[in-house]
Amino acid sequence: MSKKNITTNILHTPFSKRDAHRSLSMPVYNTAAFEFESAEEMEEAFLGKIPFHTYTRVSNPTVEYFEERVKIASEAMVVTALSSGMAAISNTFFAIAYAGANIVTSSHLFGNTFSFFQFTLAAFGVEVRFCNIFDPMDLEKNIDENTCAVFAEIITNPNMEVIDLKTTSAITKSKKVPLIIDTTLMPWCTFKAKDFGVDIEVVSSTKYLSGGATSIGGLILDHGSYDWSHSKKLKDLAQKFDNKAFQVKLRGEIFRNLGACMAPQTASQQTTGLETLELRYKKAASTCLELAKFLQTLPLVRQVNYPGLEDNIFYKVSKDQFGDYPGAMLTFALADRKACFSFINKLKIIRRSTNLFDNKSLIIHPLSTIYGTLSPEMKEKVEVSDNIVRLSVGLEDVEDLKNDILQAF
Repeated sequence: MSKKNITTNILHTPFSKRDAHRSLSMPVYNTAAFEFESAEEMEEAFLGKIPFHTYTRVSNPTVEYFEERVKIASEAMVVTALSSGMAAISNTFFAIAYAGANIVTSSHLFGNTFSFFQFTLAAFGVEVRFCNIFDPMDLEKNIDENTCAVFAEIITNPNMEVIDLKTTSAITKSKKVPLIIDTTLMPWCTFKAKDFGVDIEVVSSTKYLSGGATSIGGLILDHGSYDWSHSKKLKDLAQKFDNKAFQVKLRGEIFRNLGACMAPQTASQQTTGLETLELRYKKAASTCLELAKFLQTLPLVRQVNYPGLEDNIFYKVSKDQFGDYPGAMLTFALADRKACFSFINKLKIIRRSTNLFDNKSLIIHPLSTIYGTLSPEMKEKVEVSDNIVRLSVGLEDVEDLKNDILQAF
């Protein structure tokens, strides 16, 4: 039998149990708790001996179905849905990090991810080593016996650097540490992280998956590829549960105790969003490449940063990993901050808003907003220029977007 297209697989993901009314769409189980036939059945359910839902903070049929659709789309071993992308990141690292451990990453991270590493984890005695993660030698020398993970963004936001996953995963495998990648900027219809040696993916499902910024959500995808017996925190669990040790720690303790569960209503919206993921991505990403080439022709634009451009320093690795269209986000530089603000204020179609991959095109000045509360020293560390604007490309007609940009200039 031939392999089915990703959208076909998503649309025909079976329910774990047949719906009583034979609904074609998974119903929204808008409930906190579930009833049992007996005390014995309740005990078995709470101990995980039977696959029953007990409490929506722990699991819910609507959320479970969304997780199953993501599992089929991404080809992950296990998927956990959470309340936000930041919840996905924090739950992941609370599951594997410990006082005295270190995490090796780049300072070129989305604002709250940088803040989580720089400030939140530091308070728990976790060292975060910011290095040039794109330099294999610098990456390798920062990994030691206390490194609990290497973390990176698939394309840095908003610096637009592309990590070479084959090179990076070769290093992490030789050092026996897990490779954790935020893959929010590249959807599974064009890129499968497990094919490039990624052990765990974290994703903000708010972006591509929600189907037009309908809801906030996050995902943790475990590909089952890391040997957790090498983890100082999870090695005992690994003796019993092998490559599922991370999941036992995450779902059995961290996820329950932190309480950042996805709401059933959110799961329903994002389940529907998955159905049009491929269609929306192809439109937005192809428009993004066309806009990047168009912006390069404008005299007031000093630089355009999009890995799909042939003169971009990350073009080759981007092409190898993502094909012709590396996402639907780009950045471009103007003369200075004043020019950025003036341009943004004159736009009529492109919306002044944060978020990525809404159906509408969105623009923001990152340094004054996403990184606005950082100290001058921290702003230098993240290296986001004051003359850069970030454009998330939506589903509008490309000529309408070009005309909006022209009239703003």
